[in-house]
Amino acid sequence: MRHLVEGRKLNRSASHRRAMLSNMAVSILDKERITTTVPKAKEVRRVVERLITYGKMGTLHGIRLAERRIKNKTILKKLFDDIAPSYKGREGGYTRIIKLGERHGDNAPVSIIELTGRGRPDAIRKTKKKSKTKKSKTSTAEKAAASETAVKEGAEDKKESNNGVVSQ
Repeated sequence: MRHLVEGRKLNRSASHRRAMLSNMAVSILDKERITTTVPKAKEVRRVVERLITYGKMGTLHGIRLAERRIKNKTILKKLFDDIAPSYKGREGGYTRIIKLGERHGDNAPVSIIELTGRGRPDAIRKTKKKSKTKKSKTSTAEKAAASETAVKEGAEDKKESNNGVVSQ
């Protein structure tokens, strides 16, 4: 029985599981979004949220605690200088898991895990999409007007060419 035992084994030994979760946490902090299976995403969420909390501490002790999981100095610096200060006013919930469906081949449930609300590129993409839609609506109207003028000009050209042919 696993009474009061937290975490998933993920069908790996303890050292493999610890290394895998550390590597995934570093990837999330570096790229701010990764695609993985749902159980792995749920486990790595615990690690990433704890690391961001250490980053918010901003003390030497917090740095040393985070350094136990993050061996890459540039990612550690990014955590303490960029990521953690952006979550200063938030009391948790630094990550989001978006379920994508099943993976082809083994039918494993796949999801995206990402950092929430940091002025991410997808927020920029959403605003760009909105502006593109607005532009496309105006450009559609412009295209319609341009095509009408082209049709009128084409009709005038035909009349002129017909006039030229008839007069010869």
